[in-house]
Amino acid sequence: MAQQSQGIQKLLAAEKQAAEIVDAARKRKTRRLKQAKEEAAQDIENYRQEREQGFKEQHLKNQGSGDTFGKEVDQQTQQQLGEISQQVATHKDDVIARLLDLVTDVKPQVHQNLQT
Repeated sequence: MAQQSQGIQKLLAAEKQAAEIVDAARKRKTRRLKQAKEEAAQDIENYRQEREQGFKEQHLKNQGSGDTFGKEVDQQTQQQLGEISQQVATHKDDVIARLLDLVTDVKPQVHQNLQT
């Protein structure tokens, strides 16, 4: 009977040791999961900052080219206004003379609706 009691004690000790090993494994797993979660969060934050920096650089680049584009449009507009002013100055006298000729040279005619 003593041998049987000793065998039971060995089994209980082995069971206790197995429970400790399982518990230690669970703690290691929990620690590794926490560490992996923290590393993933750090990687996500690094990626977010990298993308945000890229976005800011692209935004500044596009904003700068927008200013350049606006300046080019203003310059072209001023150039076209100058050309139009020059054409007006060139043809102003001819247009005024032609208008005066048409207004002062009236040829009385019966309107086509009144003609029979």
